[in-house]
Amino acid sequence: MKDGDLTTPLTREEMTHLPNNVFDTALIFEGGGMRASYAAAIVAGLLREGIFFDYTAGISAGSSCVVNYVAREPVRARKSFVEIAADPNLGNAKTFLQGKGLFYSEYIYEEIPLPGGALPLDFNRLSSFGTKMRIGSFNVTTGKTEYWTEEDLTDLPSLMLAVRASSSLPILMPPAKIHGDWHVDGAIGENAGIALDVAERDGFEKFVFVLTQPRDYVKEPMKHQALIRALLNRLPGVADAMLSRPDRYNALRERIFELEKAGKAYVFWADDMQVDTGERDEARLAFNYSLGEAQFKRDLPGLKKFLGID
Repeated sequence: MKDGDLTTPLTREEMTHLPNNVFDTALIFEGGGMRASYAAAIVAGLLREGIFFDYTAGISAGSSCVVNYVAREPVRARKSFVEIAADPNLGNAKTFLQGKGLFYSEYIYEEIPLPGGALPLDFNRLSSFGTKMRIGSFNVTTGKTEYWTEEDLTDLPSLMLAVRASSSLPILMPPAKIHGDWHVDGAIGENAGIALDVAERDGFEKFVFVLTQPRDYVKEPMKHQALIRALLNRLPGVADAMLSRPDRYNALRERIFELEKAGKAYVFWADDMQVDTGERDEARLAFNYSLGEAQFKRDLPGLKKFLGID
């Protein structure tokens, strides 16, 4: 049945039995901390419309969007960035002083998804759809972005450790150790937090981007640069990457503009973002999610046209 430009939303059970149906286009999620409450609505919309990409990549908060999308969990997508704000264990100044992070990353990424956790994740369900995943983190030792694939992420602990690594903001959260190397937020890497590079290396020429900044956003140079270098005096490569990120980020957005103009990209620019990275107010996050829902409904006909979906 049709309701204007929208199909009747699929149920979770219906999603379970449908195969992937978009194979020539990479789905790429930007991070942005709790700004991803807006992106979570796009995740849920894609799933309920039955738009199942065979390949998706994400960095930082975008990696959580990847997980919820690949697992086909629209409700979990919302809870991960809205209801999660009410969790008393999310993190605070006390956990920061204890070395656990202002956002308590071990709890968020490695305890919450467990069976019986606040937001359990069914790894068997996630892996059953055969979707290709790319989750990017910044390897402190090499100074390079490292992408984890479905071949690396063979169980729930390895998957969520990669998501934790991808999302570990330097200074505010402790790094995560994978195979002997320390990793931090992939957004400071050479891709500046938008995983276009890996999708192109994997052969894609068409892209759908879910971004968490508006079209006219320009990233300004970071403030308090001397303080950042002082706090990261034992990790100068991380400081360099953080401070040089704005130029790389702005250049990458110019590439996305070019791809969009050439008809090779469809971009969800977050045109009504109402929260910032560290937002903790559940009502504000819920409102931001609703704005993402409204944009998805408005943009859906254009997306379907781009993908060639009836």
